[in-house]
Amino acid sequence: MLLKDKNAIVYGGGGHVGGAVARAFAREGARVFLAGRTAAPLERTAAAITAAGGSAETATVDALDEDAVVRHAAAVARSAGSVDVSFNAIGTWGDVQATPMVSLPREDYLRPLMIGVTANFVTARTAARHMAEQGSGAIVTLSATGTLSKAALRIPIPMGGFGVACAAVEGLTRALAGELGTTGVRVVCLRSEGVAEPFDEPDPDSHRATITGLVEQEALLRRRPSVREVADVAAFLASDRAGAMTGTVVNVSCGTVVD
Repeated sequence: MLLKDKNAIVYGGGGHVGGAVARAFAREGARVFLAGRTAAPLERTAAAITAAGGSAETATVDALDEDAVVRHAAAVARSAGSVDVSFNAIGTWGDVQATPMVSLPREDYLRPLMIGVTANFVTARTAARHMAEQGSGAIVTLSATGTLSKAALRIPIPMGGFGVACAAVEGLTRALAGELGTTGVRVVCLRSEGVAEPFDEPDPDSHRATITGLVEQEALLRRRPSVREVADVAAFLASDRAGAMTGTVVNVSCGTVVD
């Protein structure tokens, strides 16, 4: 198994993507530590992992609470012996979409930057300290294209500060990879164009329905990635089989973006 005997912290492990990634990690042999702000969805993910024969523990942790993140990671390191994988699947960061940037209030623009970038920094930095000390580890961040004003799509839709926050997370990934490379710690970002399952039946009058239609029309594969596909790639990136990969952004957009 790809992650046999690895200890993995999944922030946002009760969410749609985070839960899928946690289950994929467990299927590949990892002992999974689920962290998030709300206990109930974490417990549901843990129950699914346990029922499938895996190992999962939960903890209520706000990724914006630096002290809570530090305490939780330290507890994992003490009880499990190491922190081998850190994956951040915190949500879309309270972003306001479909409003042109020139009309967007400053607080709405800054919200995804303050939440998303801060949460990724706090969790990645905390994991990096443990991993650098032990001389190994993989930090996997999650991004999205964040804007449809790119070559693959013909109709741009304003995405507010979300696209800028995604770019910042990717920049953080590269910067951390540069600093941590000599310690044996890898940092990789996983970039999708959303996933298919959460919005199978979007409100036809919403901007999200428009985005969904455009992605499915313009992606080379004419679809969005499934959450299982995203989770399986995350498990590979977290594993030693991806040991030569760091400081890069991995494209799982079904051809919405062509690198």
